[in-house]
Amino acid sequence: MIAFLREVSPSLAACELSFLERAPIDVERARAQHAHYAAELAALGCSLEWLEPLAANADAVFVEDTAVVLPEVAVITRPGIASRRNEVESVAASLASHRPLRRITAPGTLEGGDVVRIGRDLYVGASARSNAAGIEQLKVALAPFGYRVQGVAMRDCLHLKSACTFIPPDVLLANPAWVDPGLFDARTLVEVDETEAFAANTLTVQGVTLMSAAFPRTERRLREAGVTTRALDVSELQKAEAALTCMSLVLV
Repeated sequence: MIAFLREVSPSLAACELSFLERAPIDVERARAQHAHYAAELAALGCSLEWLEPLAANADAVFVEDTAVVLPEVAVITRPGIASRRNEVESVAASLASHRPLRRITAPGTLEGGDVVRIGRDLYVGASARSNAAGIEQLKVALAPFGYRVQGVAMRDCLHLKSACTFIPPDVLLANPAWVDPGLFDARTLVEVDETEAFAANTLTVQGVTLMSAAFPRTERRLREAGVTTRALDVSELQKAEAALTCMSLVLV
């Protein structure tokens, strides 16, 4: 496994925000939290590959949005926010030695945070960041590889992975206020605790599900469902509308 990461920009406090009020961000603490996140990925067996720093790009640490990576192919995205579009070429250059590349082009927009994969099905949030043209282009790009792509209605959150994530082999963790869990092909549904609206974003590597330490009630629900969890402090990064999946691209 390879985890692609990019260091936290010194301009992180100028990040794009859609559903959070802007709050002061301690960049040094965010860097320490990101370093701990990277160390956890390494401890779970990932080889870390660092992308070139982009100091002027406040959101560049959120590398998940720049590509959709599958065993057969990587699709380089076109972010829905213009300020992020110059992040993709460094990611494409790094991925090119590992996967054949396809690309989302104008007028399509697509961000990796909107893509939830369950087996051969990819569910894509119809968000402010991923439009119908981008979803259709992803469908065409992946059809030769046997993947099905389906747009999903969502509301009140930035990305589909803010509303739900899939935990192999069969658990969907979801906030039903933001997306209809019945749209997904998963045998077991765990709903986030009502007081922890942002808890649905998790990252599972080698059978361990990483999640934010800010959501202990939802973590308890996952453990009761038989999920092995590990909580990380990402409190400063969360002020930038970050979550566990968005800070890495994991190739298996």
